[in-house]
Amino acid sequence: MAAREGSSSAAGKIAVVASVAVNLAWLATYIHRRYFGGNNGRSDGGEIATVEPSKGKPPVTEHSVVNLDHGDPTLYVEFWRGTGDRATIVIPGWQTMSYFSDLVGFCWFVEPTFEREVRRLHRLVGNAVVEGYHLLVGTGSTQLFQAALYALSPAQDGSPMSVVSPAPYYSSYPSVTNFLNSALYRWDGDANFFGGDTCIELVCSPNNPDGAIRKPVIKSESRKTIHDFAYYWPQYTPITEAGDHDIMLFTVSKCTGHAGTRLGWALVKDVEVAQKMVKFMELNTIGVSKDSQLRAAKIIKAICDGYELSPSNEANRLFHFGQRKMAERWSRLRATVTASDIFSLPNELSGYCNFVKENVASNPPFAWLRCHKDGVEDFEGFLREHKILTRGGPKFGVDEKVVRVSMLDTDEAFNMFINRVASLK
Repeated sequence: MAAREGSSSAAGKIAVVASVAVNLAWLATYIHRRYFGGNNGRSDGGEIATVEPSKGKPPVTEHSVVNLDHGDPTLYVEFWRGTGDRATIVIPGWQTMSYFSDLVGFCWFVEPTFEREVRRLHRLVGNAVVEGYHLLVGTGSTQLFQAALYALSPAQDGSPMSVVSPAPYYSSYPSVTNFLNSALYRWDGDANFFGGDTCIELVCSPNNPDGAIRKPVIKSESRKTIHDFAYYWPQYTPITEAGDHDIMLFTVSKCTGHAGTRLGWALVKDVEVAQKMVKFMELNTIGVSKDSQLRAAKIIKAICDGYELSPSNEANRLFHFGQRKMAERWSRLRATVTASDIFSLPNELSGYCNFVKENVASNPPFAWLRCHKDGVEDFEGFLREHKILTRGGPKFGVDEKVVRVSMLDTDEAFNMFINRVASLK
Protein backbone atom coordinates (compact mmCIF):
# COMPACT_ATOMS: atom_id res chain seq x y z
CA MET A 1 0.00 0.00 0.00
CA ALA A 2 2.83 2.44 0.90
CA ALA A 3 4.56 1.70 -2.39
CA ARG A 4 1.38 2.46 -4.32
CA GLU A 5 0.86 5.71 -2.41
CA GLY A 6 4.47 6.76 -3.14
CA SER A 7 4.06 5.90 -6.80
CA SER A 8 0.80 7.83 -6.96
CA SER A 9 2.41 10.83 -5.27
CA ALA A 10 5.33 10.80 -7.72
CA ALA A 11 2.96 10.55 -10.67
CA GLY A 12 0.99 13.50 -9.33
CA LYS A 13 4.12 15.61 -9.04
CA ILE A 14 5.14 14.70 -12.61
CA ALA A 15 1.67 15.68 -13.83
CA VAL A 16 1.91 19.07 -12.07
CA VAL A 17 5.36 19.73 -13.54
CA ALA A 18 4.16 18.71 -16.99
CA SER A 19 1.14 20.99 -16.68
CA VAL A 20 3.30 23.94 -15.63
CA ALA A 21 5.67 23.27 -18.55
CA VAL A 22 2.78 23.19 -21.01
CA ASN A 23 1.38 26.44 -19.62
CA LEU A 24 4.79 28.13 -19.80
CA ALA A 25 5.24 26.95 -23.38
CA TRP A 26 1.79 28.28 -24.29
CA LEU A 27 2.57 31.61 -22.60
CA ALA A 28 5.87 31.89 -24.47
CA THR A 29 4.12 31.18 -27.75
CA TYR A 30 1.42 33.75 -26.99
CA ILE A 31 3.97 36.43 -26.12
CA HIS A 32 5.92 35.68 -29.30
CA ARG A 33 2.79 35.94 -31.42
CA ARG A 34 1.50 39.03 -29.65
CA TYR A 35 4.67 41.09 -29.73
CA PHE A 36 6.88 39.59 -32.44
CA GLY A 37 4.34 38.55 -35.02
CA GLY A 38 2.93 35.13 -35.67
CA ASN A 39 4.07 31.52 -35.83
CA ASN A 40 7.75 32.20 -36.48
CA GLY A 41 6.82 33.79 -39.77
CA ARG A 42 4.02 31.37 -40.66
CA SER A 43 0.48 32.54 -41.26
CA ASP A 44 -1.36 29.35 -40.33
CA GLY A 45 1.28 27.02 -38.96
CA GLY A 46 2.16 25.73 -42.42
CA GLU A 47 2.42 28.38 -45.11
CA ILE A 48 5.16 31.03 -44.78
CA ALA A 49 3.64 34.52 -44.49
CA THR A 50 5.18 36.30 -47.48
CA VAL A 51 4.21 39.09 -49.84
CA GLU A 52 4.62 39.33 -53.57
CA PRO A 53 7.82 41.28 -54.22
CA SER A 54 7.44 44.68 -55.85
CA LYS A 55 8.92 44.90 -59.32
CA GLY A 56 11.03 48.04 -58.88
CA LYS A 57 13.22 49.03 -61.83
CA PRO A 58 13.89 46.46 -64.58
CA PRO A 59 17.25 44.67 -64.55
CA VAL A 60 20.11 46.32 -66.42
CA THR A 61 21.26 44.81 -69.70
CA GLU A 62 23.90 45.80 -72.24
CA HIS A 63 21.34 47.88 -74.14
CA SER A 64 19.54 49.39 -71.13
CA VAL A 65 19.22 53.05 -70.34
CA VAL A 66 21.03 53.37 -67.00
CA ASN A 67 18.86 55.56 -64.78
CA LEU A 68 21.04 57.26 -62.15
CA ASP A 69 18.81 60.33 -61.86
CA HIS A 70 17.23 59.20 -58.59
CA GLY A 71 19.03 58.20 -55.40
CA ASP A 72 17.37 54.78 -55.31
CA PRO A 73 19.43 52.97 -52.61
CA THR A 74 19.27 49.44 -54.05
CA LEU A 75 22.95 48.95 -53.25
CA TYR A 76 21.82 47.81 -49.76
CA VAL A 77 19.82 44.82 -51.00
CA GLU A 78 22.95 42.66 -50.78
CA PHE A 79 23.40 43.42 -47.08
CA TRP A 80 19.79 42.82 -46.09
CA ARG A 81 19.61 39.55 -48.02
CA GLY A 82 22.37 38.30 -45.74
CA THR A 83 20.64 39.16 -42.47
CA GLY A 84 18.15 36.31 -42.60
CA ASP A 85 15.20 36.79 -40.24
CA ARG A 86 16.89 39.36 -37.99
CA ALA A 87 15.18 42.20 -39.83
CA THR A 88 11.95 40.37 -40.68
CA ILE A 89 8.64 41.26 -39.08
CA VAL A 90 5.21 39.65 -39.45
CA ILE A 91 2.19 41.79 -38.59
CA PRO A 92 -1.06 39.84 -38.00
CA GLY A 93 -4.19 41.19 -39.62
CA TRP A 94 -5.70 42.32 -36.32
CA GLN A 95 -2.74 44.43 -35.20
CA THR A 96 -2.00 48.16 -35.82
CA MET A 97 -5.64 48.90 -36.66
CA SER A 98 -6.15 51.97 -34.46
CA TYR A 99 -5.19 55.47 -35.53
CA PHE A 100 -3.40 55.96 -32.23
CA SER A 101 0.05 54.79 -31.19
CA ASP A 102 0.86 56.49 -27.88
CA LEU A 103 -1.70 58.79 -26.30
CA VAL A 104 0.59 59.60 -23.36
CA GLY A 105 3.59 60.44 -25.58
CA PHE A 106 4.40 63.80 -27.14
CA CYS A 107 3.28 62.73 -30.63
CA TRP A 108 0.23 60.46 -30.66
CA PHE A 109 1.13 58.69 -33.92
CA VAL A 110 4.77 57.82 -33.09
CA GLU A 111 5.17 54.13 -32.26
CA PRO A 112 7.10 53.86 -28.95
CA THR A 113 9.22 51.00 -30.35
CA PHE A 114 10.25 53.13 -33.32
CA GLU A 115 11.16 56.09 -31.13
CA ARG A 116 13.17 53.90 -28.77
CA GLU A 117 15.20 52.31 -31.57
CA VAL A 118 15.84 55.63 -33.33
CA ARG A 119 17.20 57.21 -30.16
CA ARG A 120 19.31 54.08 -29.61
CA LEU A 121 20.68 54.39 -33.16
CA HIS A 122 21.74 58.02 -32.70
CA ARG A 123 23.47 57.19 -29.42
CA LEU A 124 25.31 54.36 -31.18
CA VAL A 125 26.45 56.43 -34.17
CA GLY A 126 26.93 59.74 -32.33
CA ASN A 127 25.60 61.88 -35.18
CA ALA A 128 22.87 63.69 -33.23
CA VAL A 129 22.00 64.63 -29.68
CA VAL A 130 18.70 63.06 -28.64
CA GLU A 131 18.39 64.19 -25.02
CA GLY A 132 16.13 67.22 -24.75
CA TYR A 133 14.64 66.69 -28.21
CA HIS A 134 11.14 65.78 -29.33
CA LEU A 135 11.07 62.98 -31.91
CA LEU A 136 8.52 63.22 -34.71
CA VAL A 137 7.89 60.78 -37.53
CA GLY A 138 6.86 61.57 -41.09
CA THR A 139 6.16 59.95 -44.44
CA GLY A 140 9.75 60.44 -45.54
CA SER A 141 11.76 63.51 -44.59
CA THR A 142 9.97 65.51 -47.30
CA GLN A 143 6.76 65.62 -45.27
CA LEU A 144 8.77 66.68 -42.21
CA PHE A 145 10.42 69.40 -44.28
CA GLN A 146 6.99 70.72 -45.26
CA ALA A 147 5.85 70.52 -41.63
CA ALA A 148 8.91 72.50 -40.52
CA LEU A 149 8.24 75.23 -43.11
CA TYR A 150 4.68 75.48 -41.79
CA ALA A 151 5.85 75.62 -38.18
CA LEU A 152 8.45 78.35 -38.79
CA SER A 153 6.24 80.62 -40.95
CA PRO A 154 5.19 83.29 -41.64
CA ALA A 155 7.54 86.17 -40.83
CA GLN A 156 6.69 88.37 -37.84
CA ASP A 157 5.16 91.00 -40.09
CA GLY A 158 2.86 88.40 -41.63
CA SER A 159 4.62 88.30 -44.99
CA PRO A 160 5.70 84.99 -46.56
CA MET A 161 8.92 83.62 -45.08
CA SER A 162 11.82 83.48 -47.53
CA VAL A 163 13.31 79.99 -47.89
CA VAL A 164 16.91 79.80 -49.11
CA SER A 165 19.84 77.40 -49.43
CA PRO A 166 23.36 77.84 -50.88
CA ALA A 167 23.78 76.61 -54.45
CA PRO A 168 24.20 73.88 -55.42
CA TYR A 169 21.14 73.05 -53.34
CA TYR A 170 18.95 69.94 -53.30
CA SER A 171 16.86 70.04 -56.46
CA SER A 172 13.56 69.39 -54.67
CA TYR A 173 13.83 72.32 -52.27
CA PRO A 174 12.39 74.93 -54.72
CA SER A 175 9.59 72.72 -56.08
CA VAL A 176 8.47 71.40 -52.69
CA THR A 177 8.54 74.91 -51.20
CA ASN A 178 6.52 76.49 -54.00
CA PHE A 179 4.23 73.58 -54.85
CA LEU A 180 1.18 74.87 -52.94
CA ASN A 181 1.89 78.54 -53.71
CA SER A 182 1.52 79.14 -49.98
CA ALA A 183 1.16 82.59 -48.48
CA LEU A 184 3.24 81.40 -45.51
CA TYR A 185 6.57 80.87 -47.28
CA ARG A 186 8.24 81.09 -50.70
CA TRP A 187 11.45 79.93 -52.32
CA ASP A 188 13.96 82.79 -52.55
CA GLY A 189 16.93 81.07 -54.16
CA ASP A 190 20.63 80.90 -53.39
CA ALA A 191 21.38 81.79 -49.76
CA ASN A 192 24.71 83.32 -50.85
CA PHE A 193 22.81 86.11 -52.60
CA PHE A 194 19.96 86.63 -50.13
CA GLY A 195 19.70 90.30 -49.25
CA GLY A 196 17.16 90.21 -46.44
CA ASP A 197 17.31 89.42 -42.71
CA THR A 198 14.38 87.09 -42.00
CA CYS A 199 14.45 83.70 -43.67
CA ILE A 200 14.52 79.94 -43.27
CA GLU A 201 17.89 78.57 -44.35
CA LEU A 202 18.06 74.92 -45.41
CA VAL A 203 21.39 73.42 -44.37
CA CYS A 204 21.95 70.09 -46.13
CA SER A 205 25.07 68.38 -44.78
CA PRO A 206 26.63 66.37 -46.34
CA ASN A 207 25.19 68.35 -49.18
CA ASN A 208 23.04 66.86 -51.89
CA PRO A 209 24.37 67.03 -54.64
CA ASP A 210 28.10 67.68 -54.11
CA GLY A 211 28.80 66.05 -50.72
CA ALA A 212 30.17 69.22 -49.12
CA ILE A 213 29.93 69.73 -45.36
CA ARG A 214 27.69 72.72 -44.80
CA LYS A 215 27.19 75.33 -42.10
CA PRO A 216 24.64 78.17 -42.20
CA VAL A 217 25.74 81.11 -44.35
CA ILE A 218 23.08 83.65 -43.27
CA LYS A 219 24.34 85.60 -40.24
CA SER A 220 21.12 87.43 -39.34
CA GLU A 221 19.73 86.77 -35.85
CA SER A 222 16.24 86.45 -37.34
CA ARG A 223 17.38 83.57 -39.56
CA LYS A 224 15.88 80.17 -38.75
CA THR A 225 17.49 76.92 -39.84
CA ILE A 226 16.43 73.43 -40.83
CA HIS A 227 19.30 70.94 -40.89
CA ASP A 228 18.79 68.21 -43.47
CA PHE A 229 20.95 65.32 -42.21
CA ALA A 230 19.67 62.64 -44.61
CA TYR A 231 23.25 61.63 -45.43
CA TYR A 232 24.99 62.23 -42.12
CA TRP A 233 25.79 58.55 -41.61
CA PRO A 234 29.16 56.78 -41.38
CA GLN A 235 28.98 55.11 -44.80
CA TYR A 236 28.94 58.53 -46.48
CA THR A 237 31.01 60.86 -44.32
CA PRO A 238 33.12 60.99 -41.15
CA ILE A 239 30.94 61.56 -38.07
CA THR A 240 32.80 64.49 -36.55
CA GLU A 241 30.23 65.72 -34.04
CA ALA A 242 26.76 65.08 -32.66
CA GLY A 243 24.35 67.55 -34.23
CA ASP A 244 22.47 69.70 -31.71
CA HIS A 245 20.54 72.07 -33.97
CA ASP A 246 16.97 73.32 -33.57
CA ILE A 247 15.46 71.05 -36.25
CA MET A 248 17.28 68.01 -37.67
CA LEU A 249 15.76 65.81 -40.38
CA PHE A 250 16.69 62.17 -41.06
CA THR A 251 15.31 59.45 -43.32
CA VAL A 252 15.22 55.67 -43.30
CA SER A 253 15.85 55.52 -47.04
CA LYS A 254 19.42 56.82 -46.95
CA CYS A 255 20.34 55.38 -43.55
CA THR A 256 19.25 51.76 -44.08
CA GLY A 257 18.37 51.73 -47.80
CA HIS A 258 14.63 51.10 -47.26
CA ALA A 259 13.32 53.88 -49.48
CA GLY A 260 10.04 52.05 -50.10
CA THR A 261 9.18 52.13 -46.39
CA ARG A 262 8.65 55.91 -46.81
CA LEU A 263 9.64 56.95 -43.32
CA GLY A 264 11.64 59.81 -41.88
CA TRP A 265 12.03 61.43 -38.50
CA ALA A 266 12.83 64.82 -37.04
CA LEU A 267 14.55 65.83 -33.83
CA VAL A 268 13.04 69.14 -32.72
CA LYS A 269 14.23 71.18 -29.76
CA ASP A 270 11.47 73.78 -29.32
CA VAL A 271 8.19 72.36 -28.02
CA GLU A 272 5.96 74.90 -29.80
CA VAL A 273 7.64 74.24 -33.15
CA ALA A 274 7.29 70.49 -32.57
CA GLN A 275 3.59 70.88 -31.74
CA LYS A 276 2.98 72.84 -34.94
CA MET A 277 4.77 70.17 -36.97
CA VAL A 278 2.61 67.47 -35.37
CA LYS A 279 -0.50 69.49 -36.23
CA PHE A 280 0.61 69.79 -39.86
CA MET A 281 1.01 66.02 -40.22
CA GLU A 282 -2.22 65.40 -38.34
CA LEU A 283 -4.12 67.51 -40.88
CA ASN A 284 -2.06 66.34 -43.83
CA THR A 285 -2.21 62.55 -43.43
CA ILE A 286 -3.77 61.91 -39.98
CA GLY A 287 -0.52 60.49 -38.69
CA VAL A 288 2.01 58.10 -40.20
CA SER A 289 1.74 54.38 -41.02
CA LYS A 290 2.21 52.17 -37.97
CA ASP A 291 3.23 49.26 -40.18
CA SER A 292 6.09 51.27 -41.66
CA GLN A 293 7.20 52.37 -38.20
CA LEU A 294 7.20 48.82 -36.83
CA ARG A 295 9.16 47.55 -39.82
CA ALA A 296 11.66 50.41 -39.54
CA ALA A 297 12.02 49.76 -35.81
CA LYS A 298 12.88 46.10 -36.48
CA ILE A 299 15.39 47.10 -39.15
CA ILE A 300 17.06 49.70 -36.93
CA LYS A 301 17.14 47.21 -34.07
CA ALA A 302 18.97 44.77 -36.33
CA ILE A 303 21.54 47.48 -37.10
CA CYS A 304 22.12 48.34 -33.45
CA ASP A 305 22.22 44.69 -32.40
CA GLY A 306 24.82 44.06 -35.09
CA TYR A 307 27.17 46.50 -33.39
CA GLU A 308 26.24 46.05 -29.74
CA LEU A 309 25.65 42.28 -29.56
CA SER A 310 27.99 40.90 -32.24
CA PRO A 311 30.47 43.64 -33.12
CA SER A 312 33.12 41.20 -34.40
CA ASN A 313 30.78 39.82 -37.07
CA GLU A 314 31.39 41.91 -40.18
CA ALA A 315 28.25 40.54 -41.86
CA ASN A 316 26.04 42.23 -39.23
CA ARG A 317 27.55 45.73 -39.48
CA LEU A 318 25.54 47.83 -41.93
CA PHE A 319 27.63 50.99 -41.81
CA HIS A 320 30.86 49.10 -42.44
CA PHE A 321 29.23 47.31 -45.38
CA GLY A 322 28.02 50.62 -46.80
CA GLN A 323 31.38 52.33 -46.27
CA ARG A 324 33.22 49.49 -48.03
CA LYS A 325 30.83 49.46 -51.00
CA MET A 326 30.88 53.24 -51.37
CA ALA A 327 34.69 53.39 -51.07
CA GLU A 328 35.05 50.75 -53.80
CA ARG A 329 32.72 52.65 -56.11
CA TRP A 330 34.37 55.99 -55.51
CA SER A 331 37.80 54.48 -56.13
CA ARG A 332 36.65 53.14 -59.50
CA LEU A 333 34.93 56.38 -60.49
CA ARG A 334 37.90 58.57 -59.55
CA ALA A 335 40.24 56.29 -61.49
CA THR A 336 37.94 56.48 -64.53
CA VAL A 337 37.70 60.28 -64.31
CA THR A 338 41.47 60.63 -63.87
CA ALA A 339 42.05 58.50 -66.97
CA SER A 340 39.79 60.76 -69.01
CA ASP A 341 40.61 64.27 -70.10
CA ILE A 342 37.07 65.61 -70.20
CA PHE A 343 35.63 65.02 -66.70
CA SER A 344 36.34 66.21 -63.16
CA LEU A 345 35.04 65.66 -59.62
CA PRO A 346 35.24 67.71 -56.40
CA ASN A 347 38.35 67.08 -54.30
CA GLU A 348 38.13 64.12 -51.93
CA LEU A 349 37.37 65.06 -48.32
CA SER A 350 38.44 63.15 -45.22
CA GLY A 351 38.44 63.47 -41.45
CA TYR A 352 38.47 61.68 -38.14
CA CYS A 353 35.27 59.70 -37.63
CA ASN A 354 34.13 59.38 -34.02
CA PHE A 355 32.11 56.29 -34.92
CA VAL A 356 34.85 54.12 -36.42
CA LYS A 357 37.64 55.83 -34.39
CA GLU A 358 39.92 56.52 -37.35
CA ASN A 359 40.49 58.87 -40.26
CA VAL A 360 38.28 58.03 -43.21
CA ALA A 361 37.47 59.54 -46.58
CA SER A 362 34.04 60.84 -47.48
CA ASN A 363 32.08 58.70 -49.93
CA PRO A 364 29.10 60.88 -50.92
CA PRO A 365 25.93 59.20 -52.18
CA PHE A 366 26.09 61.29 -55.35
CA ALA A 367 28.89 62.16 -57.75
CA TRP A 368 28.97 65.82 -58.80
CA LEU A 369 30.46 65.26 -62.24
CA ARG A 370 31.63 68.12 -64.47
CA CYS A 371 32.30 67.94 -68.21
CA HIS A 372 35.11 69.91 -69.93
CA LYS A 373 34.60 68.54 -73.43
CA ASP A 374 34.54 71.21 -76.13
CA GLY A 375 31.13 71.67 -77.66
CA VAL A 376 29.21 70.11 -74.78
CA GLU A 377 27.04 72.77 -73.16
CA ASP A 378 24.24 70.47 -71.92
CA PHE A 379 26.04 67.69 -70.03
CA GLU A 380 22.80 65.99 -68.98
CA GLY A 381 21.70 65.80 -72.60
CA PHE A 382 25.11 64.53 -73.71
CA LEU A 383 24.96 61.63 -71.25
CA ARG A 384 21.36 60.89 -72.21
CA GLU A 385 22.53 60.34 -75.78
CA HIS A 386 24.80 57.62 -74.34
CA LYS A 387 21.94 55.99 -72.39
CA ILE A 388 22.88 57.46 -69.00
CA LEU A 389 20.18 59.40 -67.14
CA THR A 390 21.41 61.97 -64.61
CA ARG A 391 20.14 65.23 -63.11
CA GLY A 392 21.51 68.44 -64.61
CA GLY A 393 23.04 71.42 -62.82
CA PRO A 394 20.21 73.95 -63.46
CA LYS A 395 17.94 71.92 -61.19
CA PHE A 396 20.45 72.60 -58.39
CA GLY A 397 20.86 76.30 -59.17
CA VAL A 398 24.09 76.06 -61.21
CA ASP A 399 25.24 75.68 -64.84
CA GLU A 400 24.52 72.96 -67.40
CA LYS A 401 28.04 71.52 -67.54
CA VAL A 402 27.65 69.58 -64.30
CA VAL A 403 25.36 66.69 -63.37
CA ARG A 404 24.47 64.69 -60.27
CA VAL A 405 24.98 60.93 -60.57
CA SER A 406 23.57 58.47 -58.04
CA MET A 407 26.20 56.18 -56.48
CA LEU A 408 23.54 54.08 -54.71
CA ASP A 409 22.11 51.88 -57.45
CA THR A 410 22.75 48.19 -58.10
CA ASP A 411 26.19 46.81 -58.96
CA GLU A 412 24.95 46.06 -62.49
CA ALA A 413 23.82 49.66 -63.07
CA PHE A 414 26.98 51.13 -61.57
CA ASN A 415 29.26 48.83 -63.60
CA MET A 416 27.43 49.78 -66.79
CA PHE A 417 27.78 53.47 -65.92
CA ILE A 418 31.53 53.16 -65.35
CA ASN A 419 32.03 51.28 -68.62
CA ARG A 420 30.08 53.86 -70.61
CA VAL A 421 31.81 56.85 -69.01
CA ALA A 422 35.22 55.24 -69.67
CA SER A 423 34.33 54.94 -73.37
CA LEU A 424 33.52 58.64 -73.77
CA LYS A 425 36.22 60.80 -75.33
